[in-house]
Amino acid sequence: MSSQSSKASSLLTRFRGAEDGNVAILFALTLIPVLGLVGAAIDYSRANAIRTNMQAAADSAALAVSKTATSQTSDQIQTEADTYFRALITHPEANITGVTATYTKSSVSSLVVDATAVMQTRFMGLLGFPTLTLKASSTTAWGNTRLRVALALDNTGSMAGSNKMTALKTAAKNLIDQLKASATNAGDVYVSIVPFSKDVNVGGSSNYTQNWVKWTDWDSANRTCIAWNRRGSCTQYETNDHSTWNGCITDRDQDYDVSNAAPVIGTAATLFPAEQYSSCPVELKPLSYDWTTLKTKIDEMTPVGNTNITIGLVWAWHSLTQGSPLAAPAEDANYDYQKVIILLTDGENTQNRFSSTTSKIDARTKAACTAAKAAGITIYTILVMEGSASLLQSCASSSSNYFYLTSANQIITTFDTIGTQLTRLRVAK
Repeated sequence: MSSQSSKASSLLTRFRGAEDGNVAILFALTLIPVLGLVGAAIDYSRANAIRTNMQAAADSAALAVSKTATSQTSDQIQTEADTYFRALITHPEANITGVTATYTKSSVSSLVVDATAVMQTRFMGLLGFPTLTLKASSTTAWGNTRLRVALALDNTGSMAGSNKMTALKTAAKNLIDQLKASATNAGDVYVSIVPFSKDVNVGGSSNYTQNWVKWTDWDSANRTCIAWNRRGSCTQYETNDHSTWNGCITDRDQDYDVSNAAPVIGTAATLFPAEQYSSCPVELKPLSYDWTTLKTKIDEMTPVGNTNITIGLVWAWHSLTQGSPLAAPAEDANYDYQKVIILLTDGENTQNRFSSTTSKIDARTKAACTAAKAAGITIYTILVMEGSASLLQSCASSSSNYFYLTSANQIITTFDTIGTQLTRLRVAK
């Protein structure tokens, strides 16, 4: 018995000390949780990709359905949101389990799109999680904000080159279509068009009787001699009839030239000087939601004349201002108004009423930009190929509102980008 006990004790001692095969056993025991943890990272990556796709789909569905929600029933809104959302899901492994659209109508209407999906895991099932539930939600709100956009568009001679004017017309008309589509009711969005060169054209035939037009310089430059003395010198002039004015306006006296202050009858410095500028651009179009007429005005633009960025910006600002000279439509106290100027040019300042020195004209442009921004106007600036980047950058409301383009075709994509920003119905979640 003593011998057998001794042998058993020896066997147990050797067993405790034996290490052959331990690594394999330990590896087998830890392999499952290791695979589960590594696989979890893969499953979570897949889930994040699906969730991102779901959020984008929810945002797009909410925006799209918002445009027609006011005229649809709850069932129609639900069906449209569900169809739109599912059409935008690009991950087939996402099992969409529910899409709901909740429309609330009030002074500030809103639409909430909620969606859920289930994803089958590939590895996390080893840890007891065979599926993951994913959610997305998006809210659009509208009704208390209206948009007024002024397009200050360079129509100078240099815009004839490199297909710039053609691209600008396409881009501007596309933008008008975007803005039109974002309007639920008439008056939600207004657009004005201000073509500029050295001057702007306010329309001679329709405005030559307005008391805010200053005729002093025009009368001196547009007259006919009707009597001469023996030495051949004119002794009597007859001023041309004001109805022959081509509608061009040059800069007001400084510092009214960089202001949207209303003209004061009897105060000459506040009035707008008429000029028979031979390279007068096409007549501007005040704020309107007559979308067809706005696009027609774009088609009428012709590149001619020198560059005075200041006057284009200032008259775009006038178009957003109630009262003389352009009398923007009255604002409803129940709404907030976002006022925007989109300024495009392809060159440096070359001439205004006071100077042909670029630096001096730039100073007037900077002053106008500063004043407009201080008044709450949001300014986008677009520099096409050539011109003063520093001037346009400083004029924009922020660095993201400035665009430098190296080709004419980029005008189209840039206007599309700006239009998307302007028409987005404030995605809140």
